[in-house]
Amino acid sequence: MQQTFDHQPVLAAAVVAGFAEIQGEGTLLDATVGGGGHSALLLAAHPGLRLIGLDQDPSALAAAAERLAPFADRVCLLPCNFANYSPREPLVGVLADLGVSSPQLDRPERGFSFRTDGPLDMRMNPAGGETAAELIDRLEETELADLIYAYGEERLSRRIARRIVEARPWTGSSRGTAALAYLVAGCYPPKARHGRIHAATRTFQALRLAVNNELGALESLLQAAPAWLAPGGLFGVISFHSLEDRRVKEAFLCDDRLERLTRKPVVAVDEELERNPRSRSAKFRMARRRLTDFSLEDR
Repeated sequence: MQQTFDHQPVLAAAVVAGFAEIQGEGTLLDATVGGGGHSALLLAAHPGLRLIGLDQDPSALAAAAERLAPFADRVCLLPCNFANYSPREPLVGVLADLGVSSPQLDRPERGFSFRTDGPLDMRMNPAGGETAAELIDRLEETELADLIYAYGEERLSRRIARRIVEARPWTGSSRGTAALAYLVAGCYPPKARHGRIHAATRTFQALRLAVNNELGALESLLQAAPAWLAPGGLFGVISFHSLEDRRVKEAFLCDDRLERLTRKPVVAVDEELERNPRSRSAKFRMARRRLTDFSLEDR
């Protein structure tokens, strides 16, 4: 039986509060609609709000359509990576909840997690693109080491890359996420293999970011979204690791089109952490489009 895409939105109260100043009618872009959790809350809170929801995962879009059915006349869902999107009208808000969702992590066949063995896939859009196995079979050892260091901030990247290359090929074999996690953990000294996070977490993060070009897509969004917003429009981003959060923080601080609204990121309170442990790394930042001359072509 196929699993449902049952996604619990993180920092939901903070998102609703952050977009509370929206008044009257307007269109909001949920750039990563996922299961539709944040969108449903915002549509319920703002009866005049229309919503465009983007996601490159077909299962997420199907779940969002079901969850947002009560608001169907105000919702348009599109199978799209936000890096390839451009609106046709000024927006009152843009929301992006970055990273991988719980339903994606919980499905072994997607290859995002090593808790249960699955293929080395890691694609947000399972219909196309290079898998993680194909990526690590294609790269030279030095390129793979640089990738793991840059995207995973993994200090043992060269040792790990060497071991991965020695174990090739990873495509077309029965080895998957569990075998890769075991190999990476074996690169650590025995006493360092059982820390707060699994030894393979940084390597898996690096591969996932590379497979989906997540940081490149984020850079595109941070550059383009301020031009999509009407004057006073709101821009909120939820990130899950320092590589993302640093980019969001810098963009909100340095982009002359934006007024930063959160000096420090909003994080989950104890109650939410108990209810949803995966919210522990979530950070929410918001900015507002300045009240200046406006054009969709503004850059």
